[in-house]
Amino acid sequence: MSTLSAEPSTTIVLPRNSNQALGIGQFAIDFMSGKLGPGPSAKVLERTAMFQADAILCGISALALRTNAPTILRKEALEYPDPVGATVFGSSIKVKAEKAVAANSSAVREWDSNGTNFGFNPALGHTAGEFGHNDFYPVVIAACQQRNLDGATALKAMVLLDEIRGRLSEVFSLKTYKIDHVVHGAIASSATYGALMGATAEQIESAIGMFVAHYIPWRAIRTGKQLSDSKGASAAISTEAAILSMKRALAGFIGPKDIFRNPEALFRQFEKTNGDSPFDLVLSHSGDDFSVMGMHFKLGLYEHQSAGALQGLIDLVYANPQLLESGAIKRIVIKAYEPAFGIIGDPAKRDPHTRQSADHSMVYIVSTLLRKAIEHAVLVREADGSDAVWKAIMLMPYDYAPDAINNRTTRELMALIEFEHGGPDYDAKYPDGIPTSMIIEDTAGNSFDSGLVMYPAGHARNTGADLKSILAHKAMKLGAIGLPDGADAGALVDKLHGIGTMNAHHLQELYDFEMADRPGYE
Repeated sequence: MSTLSAEPSTTIVLPRNSNQALGIGQFAIDFMSGKLGPGPSAKVLERTAMFQADAILCGISALALRTNAPTILRKEALEYPDPVGATVFGSSIKVKAEKAVAANSSAVREWDSNGTNFGFNPALGHTAGEFGHNDFYPVVIAACQQRNLDGATALKAMVLLDEIRGRLSEVFSLKTYKIDHVVHGAIASSATYGALMGATAEQIESAIGMFVAHYIPWRAIRTGKQLSDSKGASAAISTEAAILSMKRALAGFIGPKDIFRNPEALFRQFEKTNGDSPFDLVLSHSGDDFSVMGMHFKLGLYEHQSAGALQGLIDLVYANPQLLESGAIKRIVIKAYEPAFGIIGDPAKRDPHTRQSADHSMVYIVSTLLRKAIEHAVLVREADGSDAVWKAIMLMPYDYAPDAINNRTTRELMALIEFEHGGPDYDAKYPDGIPTSMIIEDTAGNSFDSGLVMYPAGHARNTGADLKSILAHKAMKLGAIGLPDGADAGALVDKLHGIGTMNAHHLQELYDFEMADRPGYE
């Protein structure tokens, strides 16, 4: 179609004066058909498979510990059987696709430990800096199970979904207008699900239009002294609506057209134009330069804005293990950028009482990691580099259980922390990196400075950490929680990483494994 131009050859451009909703639909269809080029490179596919495996292990461990929203939504999904539907984690029973997606995406997101993007592409000047997370792979599996498609198709579709949502995050900051970041993922989910289900570009346009017109979530779900289930389930609930919108469009329902240029829709309401969309959208179809390559892994359970502080702490205690002696620390000063300071430095978060608030509290996250370092001081002293320290004290689900949140030592360490806004110098370096610094003062009057941490381990631009090794450790720890005692977690991890080689039959069974049941977590 005429709105798709090819400049350079591995991308297409959807200009702001075009119907971008229709263009996204056509791009999704052409990308999956191979019409646009040879497709993503092997390293793009490998990284996507790593994110997908990480997400599933997060999800099954959340269900094994009976976390509230994933348990409710999984039970709900099983009440909607559909012989041509999709499966939920730990089951071979087919249910309505939108219900399976809601359940699985909720589980994936519950720990806030899967992948993250920051919406930063300086090469194109697209630096809106919207957040996003790798919550949406269950959309692809649902469609592939419905259409009996193979793993290679699924992995390519996961790249597509991340590409659309990631590039939207680079050009439009939803959080600036108090809209939740899952909107970009829901739009991408409609397009990817539609392309896999055989929709036309016009039907995908209708689905995107329906979602944007009817189902926009506000960031109210992420605000308050003690956060609720809605925070973790936001992607799930919005994506359920996105899939339902696509199903209706496939059935013939016609939604609002040209939604990015619609003067009454959120995009032009918040950013005024003379009729155009507020942005050009550049989407990759081949090669190495896909959005997923700029996304970041979390090496444990923590809010991504705290990663620089965690790296600073790990570096300091590894280099100065005497800080782990009882009563050695007098004061800790952390400096970071906005929005980190506003989100996880909110004074209300200094006294968290729920897991959802604790994992968005800088002082809690850092104090818990420090407590674990003190408890495992021998491992820290014997560690061969900071990668080994990450593994030794990695934050896991039990570090956010009620007894951990109320741990006396953790609370004493929290009282030692001062969290400050680093000012314009720090702000200017985000979202290129996670600019954070930490100074620890001991009771003898000595001061230990981490220096500026920009690219902590797990960050896409970190080149020093052995990412695969640390992620393998995380996978085994989450697998040990999610699977029954004695189960082979390594075999499941290998299976998930090999999704691209699965035939259609094996993809039908991707989620068919026994999960542990570990009551008493919350």
